[in-house]
Amino acid sequence: MSLLDERFPERRIAVDGGVVSYRTCGTGPAIVLLHGIGSGAASWLPCALRMAHEAQVIAWNAPGYGSSSPLANALPRAADYAARLHQLLTTLDIKRCVLVGHSLGAIMASAYTAAHGESVSKLVLLSPAQGYGSAARRAQGQQVAQDRLAALENMGVSGMAEHRSGRMLSPQASDAARAWVRWNMQQLDPAGYTQAVHMLCGDAIQNYAPVGVTGAVYCGGADAITTPQDSRALATQFALPFALIDEAGHACYVEQPDAVAAAIRQD
Repeated sequence: MSLLDERFPERRIAVDGGVVSYRTCGTGPAIVLLHGIGSGAASWLPCALRMAHEAQVIAWNAPGYGSSSPLANALPRAADYAARLHQLLTTLDIKRCVLVGHSLGAIMASAYTAAHGESVSKLVLLSPAQGYGSAARRAQGQQVAQDRLAALENMGVSGMAEHRSGRMLSPQASDAARAWVRWNMQQLDPAGYTQAVHMLCGDAIQNYAPVGVTGAVYCGGADAITTPQDSRALATQFALPFALIDEAGHACYVEQPDAVAAAIRQD
């Protein structure tokens, strides 16, 4: 925790409609990191520190996460999160960046790129969630939302962290990686998580296909949540190259920070 505060400190900035909190380190061209539904900005610490010597690394807390204000819309779309991200980057005077989205953050990153592609030098999608907002998956999405919100009500954030964090990593993951995933999940705010569940179940990454942007899709080789098969299929749909992160589950950037940092930096 001392390393987190000393090397990857949290900052807050006011934007129209609220506050955005984020963590940052390093100097140079901007790399912007978007976390998934069960995590937060702090989770990027191991990966961010490996890029700080050559980049300004910015990891946001999505609306409703950390100290970031929630969105006004109780049933937000990915475009609403993208609009808040644009407010943050505009306020920070970040005109162009490498944009990285993990899991649910991949839908947000795709939505931002669809709206502001000129600001994205490279789009990296890590174990991307695809969402349930398409007509074909709408019924499944309703069930997923019901199940996730019931788990939140019945187990609370701490109980969910104990129950779900183990699925985020490969069977070979270290105890430290498991503890780090669990700690980050324990920081969830129920209201922010609820909004994010509604976005996951009401929108789809296919609504935001990137056009004319350099990018890549990566997936943990042992990812049981957003599987290599599904991630590869999305890469084909988006006409982006695909590669596996070996010896990693869903939270690949926690389990294999060196490999993910190298993938993000790759030209």
